[in-house]
Amino acid sequence: MKTVTLGVSSVEATRRRMAAAFQGEAQDTLISFTSIELLWKVLTVKRWEILHAMTGQGELAIREVARRVGRDVKAVHGDVVALIHAGVLERSGDGVLFPYDAVHVDFTLGKAA
Repeated sequence: MKTVTLGVSSVEATRRRMAAAFQGEAQDTLISFTSIELLWKVLTVKRWEILHAMTGQGELAIREVARRVGRDVKAVHGDVVALIHAGVLERSGDGVLFPYDAVHVDFTLGKAA
């Protein structure tokens, strides 16, 4: 099963992961955001529905994604484009792809300043 982790990571932590990867150290698949606020801004409830509908499904046309989530094609298209720009979805052939069978969300909420 191919799992992606969505999480919050500082730029420095991301640099360390990249350096380790360049040294040949295996890395888990991670899509990171610089803040929890950015994660929630990008991954809205409607966009989570899209990811849920696409998980483990292979390439799908945007029209098919819209049918699966019961939404207007134009609105889904806007959300899909936002997810592509965020690096969560990929353009593929005549459609879009979320190439994972599972999603894990990982972040820690600490004490307010």
